[in-house]
Amino acid sequence: MSDRLLVLAGGLSHERDVSLRSGRRVAEALRRVGRDVDECDVGSELIGALQTDAPACVLPLLHGEQGEDGALREVLELVSVPYVGARPDACRLAFDKPVAKAVVGRAGVRSAAGVTLPAETFREIGAATVMQTLVARLGLPLVVKPARGGSALGCSVVREPAELPGAMVACFSYASMALVERFVEGTEVAVTVLDRADADLMTLPPVQIRPDSGIYDYTARYTAGATEFVVPAELPDDQHAACARVAVTAHRALGLRDLSRSDLIVDAEGTVWFLEVNVAPGMTETSLVPLSIDAAGLTLGAVCADLVDQAIARPAMDT
Repeated sequence: MSDRLLVLAGGLSHERDVSLRSGRRVAEALRRVGRDVDECDVGSELIGALQTDAPACVLPLLHGEQGEDGALREVLELVSVPYVGARPDACRLAFDKPVAKAVVGRAGVRSAAGVTLPAETFREIGAATVMQTLVARLGLPLVVKPARGGSALGCSVVREPAELPGAMVACFSYASMALVERFVEGTEVAVTVLDRADADLMTLPPVQIRPDSGIYDYTARYTAGATEFVVPAELPDDQHAACARVAVTAHRALGLRDLSRSDLIVDAEGTVWFLEVNVAPGMTETSLVPLSIDAAGLTLGAVCADLVDQAIARPAMDT
């Protein structure tokens, strides 16, 4: 096995372009700290390439279902190649938002009340009746989003009943399962957790998110200048600490490792609400994890290199 590292990016999900940007940035950061790095898209030749010329370690930076549902990591374990990030079973838990909410909730973390609906059930029971019941039960405003997916694709905030049908249609265009939740007003923050081999879990400074449009959607996430990011978040020290505790609790409860990013809301009373956790967070020029790394006085290349070395040093059965 060589010292060569392999960054996997791209894939066929709706988040392909974001993944390619993440992969390119991480590869460049690793090269700046002296690592030998190749970049590769995911296709039918992947397993053969891994078996013929195995890299020292893989960094899977695919976003969306193909990259975050655990399937790709199952393949990496089949060919016994070390990789950075959570194992397949933990990925499956984290990627399914309703399941992740339930698991993290059992660990004492708050999340908004919600309902999960498959597209088939939504249609068969009667869309109009279901939507009326949702509004009556959960109230307004609501958030509608795919139960499995990322980058806020198919995600809408519903403030009037007339907006709900369009939100459901938009959601089902990206996924077969919708998660409808009460919208929690407050300060949106993201907290990165690093799993260090020689220390306890480390949380990086929280990023406060202020989208110009008021909604942190796909455009706000990946268009330069469309969102203001404040690092560290403008919150009291006790709320900083509470956000860190929630992120660490989510990381541990879901069995994650190496790196995760938890998305949270801090309401007007200072209560921290869990939204979701990301096992392969974006690493683009406008992504949140690199902003946290910079604010902590670290560099993306050094952090990724440490995670690579940690992955390589793991026993084979813990790949």
